[in-house]
Amino acid sequence: MSSMLNIQGVSKAYAGNPVLSDISFEVRAGEIHGLIGENGAGKSTLINIIAGIVQRDAGVILVNGEEAVFDTPVAAMNAGISVVHQELSLIPSATVVENIYLRREITNRLGLNNWKAMREATEKHFARLGLDVDPASEVRRLSVGMQQMVEVAKATALDARILILDEPTSALAESEVRDLFLVLENLKRNGVAIIFVSHKLDELIAICDRVTVLRDGRHVATRGVSETQKAELIRLMVGRSLDELYPPLSDQIGDELFRCEGLSRFGMYEDISFSVRRGEIVGIAGLIGSGRTEAMRGIVNADRRDAGRFFLKGSEISIQDPAAALRHGICYVSEDRKRSGIFLAFNVGDNIGASVLGQLTGRAGLVSSARIDAFARGFIADLDIRPADPGAKAFSLSGGNQQKVLLGKAMASKLRLLIVDEPTRGVDIGAKAAIHKKLRALANQGIGVVVVSSELNEVMGLSDRVLVFCGGVLCADLDNNSAKLAQEEVMRWATVA
Repeated sequence: MSSMLNIQGVSKAYAGNPVLSDISFEVRAGEIHGLIGENGAGKSTLINIIAGIVQRDAGVILVNGEEAVFDTPVAAMNAGISVVHQELSLIPSATVVENIYLRREITNRLGLNNWKAMREATEKHFARLGLDVDPASEVRRLSVGMQQMVEVAKATALDARILILDEPTSALAESEVRDLFLVLENLKRNGVAIIFVSHKLDELIAICDRVTVLRDGRHVATRGVSETQKAELIRLMVGRSLDELYPPLSDQIGDELFRCEGLSRFGMYEDISFSVRRGEIVGIAGLIGSGRTEAMRGIVNADRRDAGRFFLKGSEISIQDPAAALRHGICYVSEDRKRSGIFLAFNVGDNIGASVLGQLTGRAGLVSSARIDAFARGFIADLDIRPADPGAKAFSLSGGNQQKVLLGKAMASKLRLLIVDEPTRGVDIGAKAAIHKKLRALANQGIGVVVVSSELNEVMGLSDRVLVFCGGVLCADLDNNSAKLAQEEVMRWATVA
């Protein structure tokens, strides 16, 4: 296969601090090329340089053997490079065809939009990709997975020959991931060069031909996927072995700590009943739309529930809202950390101390910044939050460190039960191992932990017991004895409806 994109000695620094140093690798026509590295490794900066969003300080970029200089994103697009960013850029209220041809409409002799021609062209393009979607459909009525597919179609409708996908599966169900991979295979067969950026190594191994590893802004290795083990990729990414990605399961589970009975919300979930014991991690599995997240939010009444009774250490308690739950030592950490979890404009110390401000006030009831900083430093050290500065703004942190701040915020209260939804979504492998270790440490302290995750490997590797949701019903309560419980058993229950 010929070289479609060749990166030679690319470097970039901000205020004298190197972000990329002498990066070199190539992407071939008809190849899906993985790009991996921990948060802060330089992946996003490199993508932005290729896409013309950021200008490199040094190095050469060749497209089809010719040196290319991209002063703007438009210049990169004109050279056949398209990027599908993690945050979708579609207009929800517009139709699929309107999104595909936004700002490049086909017009007739009178200068009016030729919708018939645009629909026909869209249908032909979708047929080449193997997509089955009505061009007249409003985007907001499509599933997240199908919206991702439309985003890819939009990127390739300009006859892009180099396609860059940044975390394309972060919000997709397994069936939607399979559909996306079929589209990418079609593009590959048509000679498109694809750069696939992902933290999900299992998916990367499944779809990529080769993979390039970045660490601390440097090129570490480019390997054929079929010739490299997952453990080796992890070692290349983090510079060390992560044999304990999942810490050992507990052998000291205590008595019942929390019990939920008859939790229901009409049309979403019905008659959910389960218990959590002291020192136990309970995993919540189920496909997207199974009601798993909605039920967990219903426990703390973050979203209205219709029924449900709750017991803490055998005594019934009332949970009217998340604040009331917190007073009982029950904390829910949302799957959407940026919208419903962390205060991005606040610093790390203010985020960690937000739930216990009453304990950190100085004289006259005024909030003491010094007390907040001193209080936060213990959690920063315990969780290895980087930078280790309570004054650092939350928006400047990597995804993994933002997630650690959320855990610190939860730990700051007198925790009895922690419910954490998608605790490692968008988090690199090193931070993922650290978060798993901390969740197990909390459980070993006698705290009950509930983990909701779309990654079945995470549910199986971390949980002492697995609850499986399907169609708004709790279908199975499974003891996670690795000698008995297999992923196939969990998936069988997740698809019984």
